Amino acid sequence: MTKDRLAALHAAQSDDEESEDVAVNVDTHDSYMDDFFAQVEEIRGMIDKVQENVEEVKKKHSAILSAPQSDEKTKQELEDLMADIKKTANRVRGKLKGIEQNIEQEEQQNKSSADLRIRKTQHSTLSRKFVEVMTEYNRTQTDYRERCKGRIQRQLEITGRATTNEELEDMLEQGNPAVFTQGIIMETQQAKQTLADIEARHADIMKLETSIKELHDMFMDMAMLVESQGEMIDRIEYHVEHAMDYVQTATQDTKKALKYQSKARRKKIMILICLTVLGIIVASYVSSYFIIATRNSKCNIYASIYVPLTIVFCQKNMAVKQQEFMQQASNIKKPRHLYNIIRESHQGH
Repeated sequence: MTKDRLAALHAAQSDDEESEDVAVNVDTHDSYMDDFFAQVEEIRGMIDKVQENVEEVKKKHSAILSAPQSDEKTKQELEDLMADIKKTANRVRGKLKGIEQNIEQEEQQNKSSADLRIRKTQHSTLSRKFVEVMTEYNRTQTDYRERCKGRIQRQLEITGRATTNEELEDMLEQGNPAVFTQGIIMETQQAKQTLADIEARHADIMKLETSIKELHDMFMDMAMLVESQGEMIDRIEYHVEHAMDYVQTATQDTKKALKYQSKARRKKIMILICLTVLGIIVASYVSSYFIIATRNSKCNIYASIYVPLTIVFCQKNMAVKQQEFMQQASNIKKPRHLYNIIRESHQGH
C-alpha cells in the first residue's frame, strides 16, 4: 500500500515559508541599520557644515568691525550665512527628534538589543556635537554684539556723549536709533559719519538679537536633551577613555616585548659568535697539537733508524783507517822500505 505523503508535503512547505520569512526579516533588519547609519552620516555632514559656516561668520564679524565704513556686501554675506545656519540647524534638530522618537517607541515596547544601544549612542553623540556647535555659534553672536556695543559707546564718546554700560543697554532695549542721536549736532561730515556708524551698529545688534531669539528655543531644547543623556554619554566616554588607556598600555607592553625580544636575539647572536670563535680556536689548537705530535713521532723514527746506522758506519770507517795506519807503521819499520823511500827522494832532486 502507498503512504499518504500529503501531510508531509504541507509540513515541508510550511517549513520553507518560515525559512523564507526569517531570511526576509534578517534582510529587513540589515537594511534598517544601513539606512540608520546613512542618516547618521547625513546628520554629521550637516553639523560639520554648520560648524564651517560659524567659522565664516567669525571672519565676517571681524571684517565688518575693522572696516572704517559700513560694507553692505559683507553684511549681506553675513546674513546669508546666518540664514543657512538657521535652516541647516532646523533640519538637524528635526532628524535628531525623529531618531529620539523611534528610540522611545522601542523602549516602551521593552525592546533591548545591541542595535538599540548603538542607535542611542549615535544619537547622543550627534546631539552633543550639535549642541557644542550651536553653543559656539551663540557665543560668536554674543561676542559680536558686545563688540558692536563697545564701538557704539566709543562713537558716542567721540560726539561728546558719555554713557555707562547700563545706559547703553537701556538704549538698545528701546530699539530706536534716535535715542543715540539726541543732542548730537551734525554740522561736520565726521559727525554725520559717526551718526551713520552708530545707526549701522544698532541695526546689527537688532538683527543679532532677533537671530538669537529664533535659535534660543531650539538651543534650549537640544541642551535639555543632552543634559538628560549626559549620564549615559559620560559612561560611554568613561569606557572609551579606559579603553584608550588599555590600548596605550598594551601598546607600551608590546613595544617593551619587542625591545626585549630584540635584545634577546642580539644576545643569542653574540653568544653564537663567541662560541664559533671559541670553536675555531680550540680546533686550531688541537690541529696544531696533532701536527707537532706527528712531527715528533717522525723525528723519533728517523733518529731510531739513522743514528745507529751512522754509528755503525763511523765505527767501520774508523776500523779501516786504523788498519791503514797500522799498515803504514809496519812498513816504516822495514829497512828496504826505508831505502826505497830515500832513493825516491834523491831521484826527485
